[in-house]
Amino acid sequence: MAAEPRRTESGLPIEPVYGPETLAGFDAASRLGTPGQYPFTRGVYPTMYTGKPWTMRQYAGFGTAAESNARYKQLIANGTMGLSVAFDLPTQMGYDSDAAISHGEVGKVGVAVDSVEDMNVLFGGIPLGEVSTSMTINAPGSLLLLLYQLVGEAQGVPSNRLTGTIQNDVLKEYIARGTYIFPPKPSLRLIADVFQYCRAEIPKWNTISISGYHMAEAGANPAQEIAFTLANGIEYVRTAVAAGMDVDDFAPRLSFFFVSRTTLLEEVAKFRAARRIWARVMKEEFGAKNPKSQMLRFHTQTAGVQLTAQQPEVNLVRVSVQALAAVLGGTQSLHTNSFDEAIALPTEKSARLALRTQQVLAFETDITATVDPFAGSYVVEAMTDELEAAALELMAKVEDMGGAVAAIEQGYQKSEIERTAYRIQQEQDSGARTVVGVNRFQLAAEEPYEPLRVDPAIEAQQAERLARLRADRDSSAVDRSLTLLRKAAEGTDNVLYPMKEALAARATVGEVCDALRGVWGTYVPVDRF
Repeated sequence: MAAEPRRTESGLPIEPVYGPETLAGFDAASRLGTPGQYPFTRGVYPTMYTGKPWTMRQYAGFGTAAESNARYKQLIANGTMGLSVAFDLPTQMGYDSDAAISHGEVGKVGVAVDSVEDMNVLFGGIPLGEVSTSMTINAPGSLLLLLYQLVGEAQGVPSNRLTGTIQNDVLKEYIARGTYIFPPKPSLRLIADVFQYCRAEIPKWNTISISGYHMAEAGANPAQEIAFTLANGIEYVRTAVAAGMDVDDFAPRLSFFFVSRTTLLEEVAKFRAARRIWARVMKEEFGAKNPKSQMLRFHTQTAGVQLTAQQPEVNLVRVSVQALAAVLGGTQSLHTNSFDEAIALPTEKSARLALRTQQVLAFETDITATVDPFAGSYVVEAMTDELEAAALELMAKVEDMGGAVAAIEQGYQKSEIERTAYRIQQEQDSGARTVVGVNRFQLAAEEPYEPLRVDPAIEAQQAERLARLRADRDSSAVDRSLTLLRKAAEGTDNVLYPMKEALAARATVGEVCDALRGVWGTYVPVDRF
């Protein structure tokens, strides 16, 4: 009896041998095209990395703004090409550090930012006109963008020179991550306001990073990751078009964010399939004429969920394979996880080693010498087609439910991801899925490791800073600006203009979010079970 074929992470069969018959009838001209041209299967730029490598953007942020500022300067000194900011949970949820709900979380998983004063410290001595900055912030993404703009203005940098990205993807928060604030409808309105504001005020800024990464970390397989991410992207485009924007006025600034796993072949195929699907959706459904509107440009992060606390140095190998998959798949920027992130925040040394991983790939290998080296590979082209078909089937189910928001409200994406995560955990527990150092090749005793620790005094320090801020600022100016913000939120005016005025008057992140909570309310998920 023939052995059961191996399967990909998406559950598709992997044949032991692929040959010409696998691609019978395959039309390379229409399925692949040439690099930098529709349907962008082979990459969004004609030369890809042959002229310059991807942007090496290391994700960092912890403790106080001053501590994170020091880490950013270390990364820049070691050759990183772009900054990527991690915020703590209170900031991500729109609460100040001295709020009761923030207790115990200040500065823990990212940097605490309560006001423009913290933002000035965070980027002190870093020329914003010369660096590109990505900020992993969603529900309050508009606030952090405006704070960044205010810091740029204080440095004398015109807003049309600022480059970077805010994640600003709230739909995946309802699906997989949970740092939402407002209900879906006002959240989408806020995102459309960001699109309009940036087109007028910060034209080089990427207004959203539509993220599959967090869904993958929650358990989504590659087909689910691209399907649910692209379905969310379609919802954002529809929202902006419904708000009166022309698709080619905002779509060139859309960006995406994916994970890269150790299953190298399937990951390469995933990235190629995602580009092809998005190009077709933008051209055929939305009538985008600008080729930049059809391009799926994306950032990649290596898979945090695949890191292990056991034998953590083995994570260096995992991250190298994952980074290689991202580069062979055509990413525009890349963050490589540090080997110790399954234990604690990265140390300076481990963060440097993560960056060095990218630098070895870029400057010591030949993978940057040619564009899309897997093009025409029997197995990769077959996997690309199969993943595309699987993702389109899932996207059709989302459409049948009424689109991404309607499917979210019915719990579809979340339940599908949870089922996949449960199956993977069962496979690990049974030993059917090997995890080196966890269920095979274990050590009798782990070597000691001293992790980076966040000073618990940070919470009190941030509270003191907030007390001084509120005592020193013009309270009447803050109150006036927050009133104007609430009025805009109640109507149809773009809320970013009064929001910027409030932040410039030194209103806090929590105060601005509370003003919007008072108008829009907060999202309370419905338990389907």
